[in-house]
Amino acid sequence: MSDAVPAKEAAALDAADGLALKRAEFDLDDRVVYLDGNSLGAPPRAVAGRLADVVGREWGRLGIRSWEESGWWAAPERVGDRVAALVGAGPGQVVVGDSTSVNVFKAVVAAVRLAERDGDGRDEILVDAATFPTDGYIARSAARMTGCRIRPVDAADMAREAGPRTAVALVNHVDYRTGRLHDLPAVTAAVRAAGARTVWDLCHSAGALPVHLDAGGADFAVGCTYKYLNGGPGAPAFLYVRRALQDRFDSPLPGWNSHADPFAMDPAYAPADGAARGRVGTPEILSLLALDAALDVWDGVDLAAVRAKSLALTDFFLRCVEAYVPQGRVESVTPQAHAERGSQVSLRCAAGPAGGAGEVMAELVRRGVVGDFRRPDVLRFGFTPLYTRFADAERAARVLADVLADVGEGAGR
Repeated sequence: MSDAVPAKEAAALDAADGLALKRAEFDLDDRVVYLDGNSLGAPPRAVAGRLADVVGREWGRLGIRSWEESGWWAAPERVGDRVAALVGAGPGQVVVGDSTSVNVFKAVVAAVRLAERDGDGRDEILVDAATFPTDGYIARSAARMTGCRIRPVDAADMAREAGPRTAVALVNHVDYRTGRLHDLPAVTAAVRAAGARTVWDLCHSAGALPVHLDAGGADFAVGCTYKYLNGGPGAPAFLYVRRALQDRFDSPLPGWNSHADPFAMDPAYAPADGAARGRVGTPEILSLLALDAALDVWDGVDLAAVRAKSLALTDFFLRCVEAYVPQGRVESVTPQAHAERGSQVSLRCAAGPAGGAGEVMAELVRRGVVGDFRRPDVLRFGFTPLYTRFADAERAARVLADVLADVGEGAGR
């Protein structure tokens, strides 16, 4: 196929894109194709000015008065409600703070404690066998502390593997390596039918596609905000606790910020009501307010349109790869079925005489196409619908073909 055909198709798709104007709200280098928003989102333009005001005026002029006058104290719940709207949760169920790892620990231990209170002998934590490593590390530590056993199972088998001993199932909504999307409502319903609870990791789905936590019956969920939500490096994570469980949520990290009356300085802990029960220590104000500003790009955005563009982008990229890349050089490990696909494409790249996938990605980056590499042989390309263009997808596939051709030629020199 001629290079002109996909390029013309990309131009037509970009011209018809209802989200195209959103790209201008991000600080991007048009010389670079940035397809790593599934690791770190691009910065919205409004963030720098907001941070300058926080540092210069709120901190620099108002100082400690900003905890009340600038709303710092209530920011974890206020920003949490903004995140909640993007993950299908009603107000008062999401708090922003800490890291994903810390929030996984809170949620898993709290779920085990709920099972202990119910007194039905549940002592098993199911964990997605292909989970992002930190989730597994945290789950194993939680198991040691609570006297539970860990049982890794394939996420696709989680629903049928939950049984009478299962206290909680920790599941990744989207597999970080392959981009496979799991059925949150169906898995949640099956785990609940077995008498257990779910903790969903939304790191690779929040901001990339509609998530229906309330409608899907999720018990707990966690997620980061520096990927598709564009909160910046080290942006605080979020914790969702279903409203019906909040008065029984027993956090293993009862910090002073989650106390019912923090400034009473009471040595006896009394948990706050609502989402605030998920807080621990002093909020990360600078990064929290950077996230708050970043979330402005979502004002007026229809998540259904985001999902439609995500699927169109990934479909188009796969077609371009098929058109440009010689057969047998790469293989998609991302599901073809839309119902099973997140917002990334992962390509297995077999090692050749001149190097493997790591070398291919390094050369792609040198040529202005930024994705990432997961050992041993996976090239990952994340598609962020608010700023990724179809022209970006076409260029990435074309440069990938050039790199693979050059690597092959280099091997024989």
